[in-house]
Amino acid sequence: MPTFPVAARLAPFGTSVFAEMTALAVKHNAVNLAQGFPDFNGPIEIREAAIAALRSESPLHNQYARMFGVPDLNNALADAWTARALPAIDPNTCITVTTGCTEAIPAVMLGLLNPGDEIILFEPFYDSYRACVSMADAVPRIVRLHPPDLSRDPSGQFWFDPAELKAAFTSRTRAILVNTPHNPTGKVFTRAELNLIADLCKQHDAIAITDEVYEHLVYEANLPHVSLAGLPGMFERTVTMSSLGKTFSLTGWKIGWVIAPPDLTKGVRAAHQFLTFGAATPLQHAAAAAIRSGRTHIDPLVAQFRSNRAFLGDALRNLGFGVHSPAGSYFIMADHSRFGFTSDRAFCEHLASEVGVAAIPPSAFYEEPSRAKSLVRFAFCKKRETLEAAVQRLAKLKPSAAR
Repeated sequence: MPTFPVAARLAPFGTSVFAEMTALAVKHNAVNLAQGFPDFNGPIEIREAAIAALRSESPLHNQYARMFGVPDLNNALADAWTARALPAIDPNTCITVTTGCTEAIPAVMLGLLNPGDEIILFEPFYDSYRACVSMADAVPRIVRLHPPDLSRDPSGQFWFDPAELKAAFTSRTRAILVNTPHNPTGKVFTRAELNLIADLCKQHDAIAITDEVYEHLVYEANLPHVSLAGLPGMFERTVTMSSLGKTFSLTGWKIGWVIAPPDLTKGVRAAHQFLTFGAATPLQHAAAAAIRSGRTHIDPLVAQFRSNRAFLGDALRNLGFGVHSPAGSYFIMADHSRFGFTSDRAFCEHLASEVGVAAIPPSAFYEEPSRAKSLVRFAFCKKRETLEAAVQRLAKLKPSAAR
């Protein structure tokens, strides 16, 4: 039987690390702290809104939606955007509803990058970024986020070298992608860091693309989420991506959006119309209800995750991990060096098969995998009893010689 290879632009990326580690968790009946999804339901009121849309006699609720989103959702998103003191936007020309942020990323890159254009990525990066850059035949320029250095930054956040960032901009730079709050490190970019990025974008006439899916999941009062589009002179050159799933614990709904000025929106829609055309119509109607609920469901979730972060972080420290406490997102990055494994993948495979806990090897998020050999990513967006079960199992780990 003949065999046919995967296209060269995607062959290097293999199977998503999330699918790999979740499959390993299922195989070994491991507690899954790998893939970033809650093991509990989102708010019943929002789920009931989806049921009502499904039961509606109006065909507008269950047939194709407008390519760029049902009016109620676009209007709700526009209202929520301006309520945050961001520039006023037209919901019909500035907002495109996508099938999750997962679809927004390739729509933005395919619609706005030309072959050979350079795009700056901060490493580690969410794994789909690098694959989408390849799909667009663009060229990645990597700027490294370094592990926390308390002598440099008492906040204990991952950091980048401003000189390295400045050097990454060239005459071929078309865009920079900024993920804040950041996956996998949990870093929340500071206003000073974003001001530097904004100045460089204006200096080099570059587009800023921001992934803000964790925008509401921040835990430190002195590190609030700041949208790059809200900085002076940046709305006209910023493409903001976000989604419903993380904020409302409804990751399976895959409702995302892109907010940008009309000229950049045209590029996004040029690709989006040929990728998915439209997201699930009844879920868009329910998403509008979620957005209009304001902080009602968000604040209790933030409190729950802040508590989870403290519980898991303290437990990991007590077990011998070096813990990099996140300021936002779902994840804790930790150093596993004490346990004697020579790579993050070997450690995570041992965790799943012998300890019964699944985690993510962060080398999947690095251009140079060896930079992550001592790191592991745990998700804390789980019920407390799930985290307690994981900690009980992790107690089996013992310091040992290098393997």
